[in-house]
Amino acid sequence: MVKKEPIELSEYEQQRQANIAQRDNLLKQLALDARSAGLGPKPVSKPPSKPTSSHKRKAPATRVKEEILPRRTSSRLAGLTADSEVAKRKAEDEYVAVQEAAKAKRQRFSGDLNLSDAVVAGKNWDKSENFLVDVVSRGAKPYDRTFGEMEVRETSNNELRSLREKMSGLELYDGFEPNRIKITPERIYSLGFHPIVEKPLVFAGDKMGNLGIFDGSQQSASTKSETKVKEEEEDADEAYDPSITSFHLHTRTISSFQFSPINASHLYTCSYDSSLRLLDLNASTSTEIYAPQDSSLDEPISGVEIDPLNPHMLYFSRLDGHVGRTDTRSKETEIWELSEKKIGGFSLHPGNPHFVATASLDRFMRVWDLRKLGGRKGAQLPALVGEHESRLSVSHAAFNSAGQVATASYDDTIKIHTFEGMRNWSSGHKLSEKEMEPSSIIRHNNQTGRWVTILRAQWQLHPSDSVQRFCIGNMNRFVDIYTSKGEQLAQLGGDGITAVPAVAQFHPSNDWVAAGTASGKLCLWM
Repeated sequence: MVKKEPIELSEYEQQRQANIAQRDNLLKQLALDARSAGLGPKPVSKPPSKPTSSHKRKAPATRVKEEILPRRTSSRLAGLTADSEVAKRKAEDEYVAVQEAAKAKRQRFSGDLNLSDAVVAGKNWDKSENFLVDVVSRGAKPYDRTFGEMEVRETSNNELRSLREKMSGLELYDGFEPNRIKITPERIYSLGFHPIVEKPLVFAGDKMGNLGIFDGSQQSASTKSETKVKEEEEDADEAYDPSITSFHLHTRTISSFQFSPINASHLYTCSYDSSLRLLDLNASTSTEIYAPQDSSLDEPISGVEIDPLNPHMLYFSRLDGHVGRTDTRSKETEIWELSEKKIGGFSLHPGNPHFVATASLDRFMRVWDLRKLGGRKGAQLPALVGEHESRLSVSHAAFNSAGQVATASYDDTIKIHTFEGMRNWSSGHKLSEKEMEPSSIIRHNNQTGRWVTILRAQWQLHPSDSVQRFCIGNMNRFVDIYTSKGEQLAQLGGDGITAVPAVAQFHPSNDWVAAGTASGKLCLWM
């Protein structure tokens, strides 16, 4: 192994090492001198080491259960001799009574309890009106009827009974089972009949902008006449699907549509893609009527109505609380902000279309008069006739030809507001809070949840017997029909209905009812 030669220090390094050694010796000497004079720091003694035994927790103090003793009373005031047998017996009786009372408080309840008797504090308990009314009895009970043949038979009014028998006699379309009539690929949001009276022609708009058309006069192969040729008889054994036509007109939900009152081949549709379109069935074309000038704006449209006295004027509502009208000829558009929150639905009075009813998320149903606009230029608003506040949000408001408005709201009610003499109201007419109160209130489960389309009350436009009536979906998989007085006429159902027929609509004049489900299936009663 090669030994390393010692490194030879320079003269400067040797001098530096000598200075360091001299300084260390000087410091040691100073420390010794200070210690001998009693000025130096005392050596720090190490703290005694702690025992390694683990820390023992104190045992919790045991509670001694105090025995409940009777309250002390004066024997002298009670007229008893001290330490007598009577006094001892009295004390024992009191002790037993206290023990029995304490035991009774801890005893569980047996049998049924009436909440009216068990209420602790606050107002008296009312079974029909209380703060729990929204969380009890809300769940859907499929196929559980709340109106049927028994209610029809027990009707004492002959006119009402006849009407109930008529509407309850509508039968489910037997050409195909409802679960085979898939009129749209996705969830149905809007539905209606073509005004033709010769056959039921049903239109439906879905979540993805598709418009489906179904002819209710067609029959399945199993119901065809036996006089058909042999080839058709053999084909009848195979699966036969109904004939359905579908068009992709919008890029988002078709929220509403309406046929022109002067041209039955013109269908106006509105969508969450912020546009209004005209579908011409004769020309087989779909034309954009209205859309925001800036294509990047997102202004979803929730409803469309045609002015029956001026069919070239279209009214529409938006989810941001605005209502507008546009002229299909001049393309001029006016827009008013009628609510700070979403307007879910609106309606024009059929005979006096300058009156508009709106329903919004802010819990108000409002009636407006378009004849009188007030406010500064550029921010004018129609005159407010009156408003009614519900406990929860209002989903839709619909006018009938008699001047009544039906609303459905999340407080599980259908309210009917009756306004008489509207045609005689002057411009700027006002209604008091009392006059805006509903004339009828119907208890109805409107809790659709996330996967079922919102329930809306829809009037029959031209009832043949002049009796105003409307239909609305039922969460138990039925469709309910009511009069304008809140009297139920029928509860339509049938075999093969596997989902809630939420979107229900009358034919304008015939007694036909159609309803659509969240799976795009169609139910039809005639």
